[in-house]
Amino acid sequence: MLTKKDLLGLRDTSAEEICEILDVADEMRLFLDGKSKKSDLLAGKSLITLFYENSTRTRTSFELAGKYLGASEVNISAATSSVQKGETLIDTGETLDSLKIDFIAIRHPMAGAPALLSKHVKASVLNGGDGMNEHPTQALLDMLAIRRKFGKIKGLKVAILGDVKHSRVAKSNLFGLRKLGAEVYMYCPETLMPKALDKLGAKIAKSREEAVEGADAVMGLRIQLERQHGGLFPSLSEYSRFYGVNDAVMKYAKKDAIILHPGPVNRGVELTPSLIDGEKSEILEQVTCGLSVRMALLKLLAEYREAHL
Repeated sequence: MLTKKDLLGLRDTSAEEICEILDVADEMRLFLDGKSKKSDLLAGKSLITLFYENSTRTRTSFELAGKYLGASEVNISAATSSVQKGETLIDTGETLDSLKIDFIAIRHPMAGAPALLSKHVKASVLNGGDGMNEHPTQALLDMLAIRRKFGKIKGLKVAILGDVKHSRVAKSNLFGLRKLGAEVYMYCPETLMPKALDKLGAKIAKSREEAVEGADAVMGLRIQLERQHGGLFPSLSEYSRFYGVNDAVMKYAKKDAIILHPGPVNRGVELTPSLIDGEKSEILEQVTCGLSVRMALLKLLAEYREAHL
């Protein structure tokens, strides 16, 4: 059973808890592969998705996770809520909590917003991405996709290339993969590499080839132009030429290596179309794993709430 009412990040989530989430997510995957996607496991429970940033995969999978398990689900977009009238995050949370909801899945542009919200609500808060901090459910689904492919995570080499500096996905993957015994190599332009990332356990490669050499999984990260202020690299074409992953670069990886990407992919920038659509790609599998992981988290947090709240 999980040890907290919320899932805010993987930095403070134990290896045992991560494994439990992945195990339950595997069970949920069997459920999704079945003929019926209707369950009453969370009947009488309620889920709010509160998104202050755009999202397709994360928000939709949270919504479907709740619905497939029988919970009532309501989506709130900040653009059409009282946030536009000046309502604070805490006020929004306390208002929603007064409606006796059980879960809030939140995405917010400010790092620490889910943690702040969790202190002011009785509902369980699930972090759907906060600023440049963490995106724990994305890392969990990435780990699930890797584990389903190789049967393990311990001892594997995972290469992460792209906009590491602005990526909450990279940070959560680093925390989670390292806890389960994987080696994590990272590579990107120096202007997109956070300082002292090696102190968190990342191995900083000096080239694409070094990062990918012998890798079991190669993950491209989206170039997040919306979070940048320009001047971090000459152009997208230059980035693709010197830092993107293509078929020639993938020859350095293991023969059975897989391609991952959190999406949406800038085709021809982080990854070439031949890799995105090729047989090594697990990108669409990641989407299915995301639904499995979010279903698992709702189940486990519901169990925690029954036992402790």
